[in-house]
Amino acid sequence: MASAGCSAANLSSFLGGGATNATAAAEYICNNFNTVHDRFTDTAFAVDTTYLLFSSYLVFAMQLGFAMLCAGSVRAKNTMNIMLTNVLDAAAGGLFYYLFGFALAFGSPSNGFIGHHHFGLENFPNDSSDYSYFLYQWCFAIAAAGITSGSIAERTQFVSYLIYSSFLTGLVYPVVSHWFWSSDGWASAARTNGLLFGSGVIDFAGSGVVHMVGGIAGLCGALTEGPRIGRFDHSGKPVTMRGHSGTLVVLGTLLLWFGWYGFNAGSFINILKAYGKSGSYYGQWSAIGRTAVTTTLAGCSAALTTLFGKRLLVGHWNLTDVCNGLLGGFAAITGGCSVVDPWAAVLCGFVAAWVLVGFNKLAERVGYDDPLEAAQLHAGCGAWGILFTALFARKEYVNEVYPGQPGTGRPYGLLMGGGGRLMAAHLVQIAVITVWVGVTMGTLFWILGKLGLLRISAEDEMAGMDLTSHGGYAYEDDDYNTSLEIGRKMEKPGGNPVPV
Repeated sequence: MASAGCSAANLSSFLGGGATNATAAAEYICNNFNTVHDRFTDTAFAVDTTYLLFSSYLVFAMQLGFAMLCAGSVRAKNTMNIMLTNVLDAAAGGLFYYLFGFALAFGSPSNGFIGHHHFGLENFPNDSSDYSYFLYQWCFAIAAAGITSGSIAERTQFVSYLIYSSFLTGLVYPVVSHWFWSSDGWASAARTNGLLFGSGVIDFAGSGVVHMVGGIAGLCGALTEGPRIGRFDHSGKPVTMRGHSGTLVVLGTLLLWFGWYGFNAGSFINILKAYGKSGSYYGQWSAIGRTAVTTTLAGCSAALTTLFGKRLLVGHWNLTDVCNGLLGGFAAITGGCSVVDPWAAVLCGFVAAWVLVGFNKLAERVGYDDPLEAAQLHAGCGAWGILFTALFARKEYVNEVYPGQPGTGRPYGLLMGGGGRLMAAHLVQIAVITVWVGVTMGTLFWILGKLGLLRISAEDEMAGMDLTSHGGYAYEDDDYNTSLEIGRKMEKPGGNPVPV
């Protein structure tokens, strides 16, 4: 809000010079004006804080979506295990992000690589951020950890979940978010000077920062562990291992859809901001509405493309594929949701659906097993979203959302006439995220494997982790049926266990 004030000395000259009554009247008017002005300022802060808190609650609701989606996508014998990991992503992530993560991500002033203030929220809040900002950023951090848990589901020791989730939210993710979102980050579009390629990276809500980070971390874990028992036959052909509940998959997908409005539209951080002259119908509130529309259209386009595409490829309408396609569209539009037109969002979702189909085919060919297609969806579609933004970011929107560059403003989309500098910055982003997350998380999973802390035994995998690690099954009628299946199907001909 623009500053305003009232000076009794200046006002009194308009009310009759230095007369006693004029001076008293001027002081009275100015005191009341300043009181009203201060109340409007307080209201502006309250409105923006309420908006950010509400967005935080929406993003946190995505944890419930992840939990339901994961539960429905695994076999019944691992339901409690995967749901508990989602709870602990939030709990462990909360403590480690509080102690270390937020400081490493947004502890300004700092260098371009890493933050180093506000550990344990020391000397916080301040004039640049409040507790609502910490809460919002924590929700993003645990979302990245939730993505990873899906890739390594049904075969990972429980202690490994605790270790990798803490490491990811306490170090790996915060460093990446500092690079691209902090005002000090070396590749951030929020920098006031020294922008990468004169542009910085426009990753508005995190196609790279959140989705690529979580997806690549999951890829590292799944590659280190190898596929689940029975996922591929003797000849290397994939064997379908369906999740046990389409109902939970749909519930989780729709909850994630709901939360994505907080994820993308909430990333504006504040709502009460005019673009240009105050008093107009057009301002940041309009950009927030447009962002919600582009998010919606990308998901819808991806879902329908997957529906008809898979019908042509495999001959039936597949529920899980459509839900994953929808989420792939959301992951792709997340980076550029605020700076592209609605028609471009439709194209984004269309391509994202085929990116997911292609990566799933590649995963089957190379023997890669990801129960929730998390790496393919979040890393693959997230990378496409980064490229998409560099192609279709519109000049007017870029300069509204990222103001402060004199002259012609920032570089924008290559296909919109903005040149190749934004694309160059985004190619750098894809490369550095891949290397950083691959090295850090790959090393962690390798160490856990060497210490015997990563993968469960074949016997435990066949029995299911609900029984072996959590004292029983999620559904009462599973105890007897699963015990019969274990006894009857422990081995295929040739000695290889089959999936139960």
